[in-house]
Amino acid sequence: MPIIKFSKPQLKVFFTVGIVLLIIISALGGAIADRLFVVKPLDILFPRLGSSGLSPFQKTKEVVMEENIVIDVAQQSSDSVITVSITKQQVQQPTFFMDPFGTFGIPQTPQKQTIKKDIGSGFIIDQSGLIVTNKHVVADTTASYKIVTKDDKEYEVKNIYRDPVNDLAILKVDAVLRPLTLGNSDNLKVGQFVIAIGTALGEFRHTVTTGVISGLGRGIDAGDGLGGFAERLDDVIQTDAAINPGNSGGPLLNSSGEVIGVSVAVAESAQNVGFALPINVVKASLDNFNKTGQFDRPFFGVRYRVIPKETALLNDVPEGAYVVEVIPGSAAEEAGLKQGDIITKFDGKAVNENTGSIASFVSQKKIGDIVTLEYWREKKTSTITATLKKSTD
Repeated sequence: MPIIKFSKPQLKVFFTVGIVLLIIISALGGAIADRLFVVKPLDILFPRLGSSGLSPFQKTKEVVMEENIVIDVAQQSSDSVITVSITKQQVQQPTFFMDPFGTFGIPQTPQKQTIKKDIGSGFIIDQSGLIVTNKHVVADTTASYKIVTKDDKEYEVKNIYRDPVNDLAILKVDAVLRPLTLGNSDNLKVGQFVIAIGTALGEFRHTVTTGVISGLGRGIDAGDGLGGFAERLDDVIQTDAAINPGNSGGPLLNSSGEVIGVSVAVAESAQNVGFALPINVVKASLDNFNKTGQFDRPFFGVRYRVIPKETALLNDVPEGAYVVEVIPGSAAEEAGLKQGDIITKFDGKAVNENTGSIASFVSQKKIGDIVTLEYWREKKTSTITATLKKSTD
């Protein structure tokens, strides 16, 4: 039998045709297996790639889109984010040096020194030079403050308006500045993408961090860590975007570049647990400020803790706001509330961890409004009325 010999060009053709046929057969086989057995070849050969449902190109495209969002928001917003700097006189502690003719130290004359440093963040809300920051950032009434913009321009703070109810303050400078757009914090969802901008650690200006909304409606006790500032904050936003000391007062933004919160605190004992005041709380304060030129707010006058349903059942008490302290001279005291009472309804609205807090209910009222309170004391429910008074700073 004669032996057929193929030339090299013929072998190349056969080899190419064979590869093409193999690819076609593999594709058809994969499609048939997918139809009959719901099996995807990629899931077998490359489980991690197949199970994601995304090709490497799609994954790269998704990452690039997220990066572009952050870049765009940072570029559009950073010019409207400022650094708050403090200047104050501080007496230096006296030092001692040894007397060469004796054994006693001779005190040196106390010296005054000027302290200048970045202490917080803020953002522009009106082109006339109005800036929002946290009240605790500008709590020292003996100091002077200035703001520093991204292009290192400095402006002296002429007036400071401190909100007695929330940890908010408005700074006024003589400059025409570009404001940020305020969003709507009532529509926020857990898992939503957010971006924070601020002066991290009071040193690194215009630091941009990203994360998601980790929780909503949180209640926290915030302080400065030195005992000089402490405040109960209700209905705050929890985020895992890196918020550090110095970020206080800076904006928390959504992917459209709208401010949805004001960075206010960070959990000392945990990582990636930061908090922000909802922007709608800020807008309510700003509306009042624009009408009156000051933060005249209704004040009820109780410190409280909301009792969750499980705790209420275990202790055989109703859900509500457990009164920890009644402020002397307040509307709550005049109405007759006492420490240990549990407020179950505020002006007809149930008070529990799902419906809202007393602080949010009061923020919707005006000075002089009469509200009806239902409270539980010594296994008995009673009803009283209270007239909301003007808050004092």
